[in-house]
Amino acid sequence: MDKPLIVVNFKTYQTASGESAEQLATVMEQVANRNYRMIAVVSAFDLSLISNKTDNVEVWSQHLDPVGKGSHTGWLEPDLAIYRGAVGTIINHAEHKVSIDHVRDLMAMLPENFPICACAADVEEAIALAQLGPTFIAVEPPELIGGDISVTSVDPSIVSDTVAAVKSTNPKVRVLCGAGVKNGADVKKAIELGAEGVLLASGVTKASDVSSVLNDLTS
Repeated sequence: MDKPLIVVNFKTYQTASGESAEQLATVMEQVANRNYRMIAVVSAFDLSLISNKTDNVEVWSQHLDPVGKGSHTGWLEPDLAIYRGAVGTIINHAEHKVSIDHVRDLMAMLPENFPICACAADVEEAIALAQLGPTFIAVEPPELIGGDISVTSVDPSIVSDTVAAVKSTNPKVRVLCGAGVKNGADVKKAIELGAEGVLLASGVTKASDVSSVLNDLTS
């Protein structure tokens, strides 16, 4: 297995937007180590700001649309996101669902080495996404997102079942898990269940001591 991933979704939290996003990314940069692959998933508005401030933290977009240059008002065009510093993206997050065709068409537009993490609410959706062959699939039960209890504790079987289903469908796809992930114990449990990292947000973005939380996650 490659290095486990710690993927922090900044969303549009006040504590992770604009100047606060820069501060959060700076702490992530300080904590980043050789044992984990640290990723900041930021607003499109903050891509340039954050990508210019980090060397050891990858900067991903929170969403992209399968559109090119032209008449596409309000859409997030991939080439411009890449130009502004995005080196990966998540797609189909529970808070921004898209169709399977959207994911497929977006993948066809992206460079071959550009990682895409498709989010799935359950095993069935993970299987459908795995058939497309994204770099990663993150399984996140929507009802646990933003909660205080990790999916690894509440519903560990969805993690292990998703890993088994995805690997059976496409062994090249790597599986992450999210929803309620808060600490290093959650990360270790996720890896024990077969995941190769975690996707989290509020556990970091709302933390009173971000450095302490990140150090725990990567310990």
